[in-house]
Amino acid sequence: MAPMIAVTDLWKVFGPRADRIVGTPLADLPRAELRARTGCLTAVRDVSFDVEPGEVFVVMGLSGSGKSTLVRCLTRLVEPTSGDIRIDGESVRAMSPKKLRELRRRQVAMVFQHFGLLPHRRVLDNVAYGLEIQGVARAERHRKASEVLALVGLDGHEHQYPDQLSGGMQQRVGLARALAADPEVLLFDEPFSALDPLIRRDMQAEVRRLHAEVGKTLVFITHDLAEALSLGDRIAVLRDGELVQVGTPEELVGAPADSYVADFVRDVPRSDVLTLRWIMRDAAPGELCEDEPLSHRTVIRDAVHRVLRAGRPIPVVDGVERVGVVDADQLLPALVSHHRQVPA
Repeated sequence: MAPMIAVTDLWKVFGPRADRIVGTPLADLPRAELRARTGCLTAVRDVSFDVEPGEVFVVMGLSGSGKSTLVRCLTRLVEPTSGDIRIDGESVRAMSPKKLRELRRRQVAMVFQHFGLLPHRRVLDNVAYGLEIQGVARAERHRKASEVLALVGLDGHEHQYPDQLSGGMQQRVGLARALAADPEVLLFDEPFSALDPLIRRDMQAEVRRLHAEVGKTLVFITHDLAEALSLGDRIAVLRDGELVQVGTPEELVGAPADSYVADFVRDVPRSDVLTLRWIMRDAAPGELCEDEPLSHRTVIRDAVHRVLRAGRPIPVVDGVERVGVVDADQLLPALVSHHRQVPA
């Protein structure tokens, strides 16, 4: 299956004569030195990745890592300096202004940290705004907006104004507005970072629920590791505009690419993320393992009760194939240690 989003060798350089940086020795300079010598800043540096249809792809990094610039480059809200971006097989950089408007109106929707709701319009008309721009008739766009409001749990609030809603409810309106146009791709730029922690968790759960129901391709920007681990099928870690590692939450926690990623995941309980495939061992000759097997995809914490109660090795299977065994000797170190030595 072809990727929904394909990013190849993407650069974004801000500053005077930025187009003369890429492809020269200047491009290899550290950020501070490049700025001192040229007045330019490399926000995104030679980044490549694919996002599969229906995937939740999280881009994570500290403030200033380039993640928001990266997501804005995908629809040319920020114009890339060089590289290629393809959405559903079409080159975004080759699109005419008209085609680019169509992409933003119909194929790709964006949810920002600041809700951007129109204060003089009711909730229903805020959600229907994108459909209005598309030229959809009033009755049809209101019907669709009502359906999406029900989907995000806001039915009954259609006739209120944004300032009558809580922050979490306003963000649901923003999410409903993005969904109303039925886009193929949703881009989230730190949408929940301004919300209270409890509301933020509710919104994360809402995104997971909606993704399970509507199956859109999601690119989610965050600086919060817990949010990334909670939402992402795969996570890309950025540092100073460079892509450090792309992998599943399990791969980032179990095999960080370098000390930078290791520092990010240092305090993550391994047993909450890693599966049995990381700790299982081969069965010893003559070792009897007749208990009901566990899948190699079982998260370690979910196997604790079963393994400790058995008091003997439990077989681990991949489908019908036995791939190893697990017992308390493998289980306990993963429960007490949140750290892993980074490979040389």
